[in-house]
Amino acid sequence: MNDRLSKRKIKRLLCDNKFDIKVLKSVNSTNTYLKQSALKGAAEGTVVIADSQTDGTGRFNRKFYSPKGTGIYMSILAKPSIPADKGVTITAAAAVAVAKAVEKLSQREVQIKWVNDLLIDKKKFCGILTSGSVNQKGYFDWVIIGIGANIYRPKEDFSSEIKDIATYVFHKKKRNLRNRLSAEIITAFFEILSSYEEKAFLDDYKKRSIAVNKEIEVLKNGKSLNAVALSIDDNCRLLVKYPDGEEEYLSSGEISIKLQ
Repeated sequence: MNDRLSKRKIKRLLCDNKFDIKVLKSVNSTNTYLKQSALKGAAEGTVVIADSQTDGTGRFNRKFYSPKGTGIYMSILAKPSIPADKGVTITAAAAVAVAKAVEKLSQREVQIKWVNDLLIDKKKFCGILTSGSVNQKGYFDWVIIGIGANIYRPKEDFSSEIKDIATYVFHKKKRNLRNRLSAEIITAFFEILSSYEEKAFLDDYKKRSIAVNKEIEVLKNGKSLNAVALSIDDNCRLLVKYPDGEEEYLSSGEISIKLQ
C-alpha cells in the first residue's frame, strides 16, 4: 500500500492555515534547506518535509539514516521569545509533541531518552535536532526543530551499525498515515508552544523519561563517567550523581543508559 507524503493532504488536516508546508521528494537535509529560508525571513510555521534525505544529520554531526518512503524527515521554523540558554526546553517540547502524535495514531507507548531520543520498546525510532539564531540580547530570533522518525521498516532494513538499537512505529503501511502523523506533530508542537510559559509539557516529558533512576554513563569531553540519573528539572537539565557522591546538572551532552 502506498503512503505518499502530500502537501495538499497535510494542509487539509491542519486546523490553522498559517502553516507554509513544503513537501520535497528528496533533499540533502531539511534543516539545511529550512535554514536558508529562515535567513531570508521565512515566517514562523514554515515546515519542510522530505520523503528522503541524502545528508540527514543528527547530534554531534552523526548521519541520520533517511531512506525513501519509510520515514518522516521534518523541520519546523518557530520564533519563540525565549533565552537561548533555555533552548533544550524547545527540544523537549518537540519530543512531547512527537510522542503524543505517535501514541495517538499507533496506541504504542513512547519513552524519551534525555535529551532528544524517542524510543519504543527501548529502541530509538526518532531523534530531534534543534538549532537557531540568537540576537545580541541572548534570545532566539528563530529556531529550527529537525525531526527524523522511522515510521516503517526500511526496505533494506537498518544497517548493521544501528540494527540492534533502532526501530520503527508501524509494521504495515497505511494509506495517508505519514500525512496524518505529520499534521498531528505540527499541531501538537504549536499547541505546546502557545502555552510554553505554563511549562505543562515538562510533566509529560518527565513522566516519559527512561533515564531517571537508572545507572548511566555520562559521555563528555571524550570521557565516559558512571553515574545515576536522579531527576530532570524545569529547565530540562538532568541531575546526575557520580560514585564519589558529587552531583551535577547536565544541560547538554549525551548519556548511555544501562538497561536491565
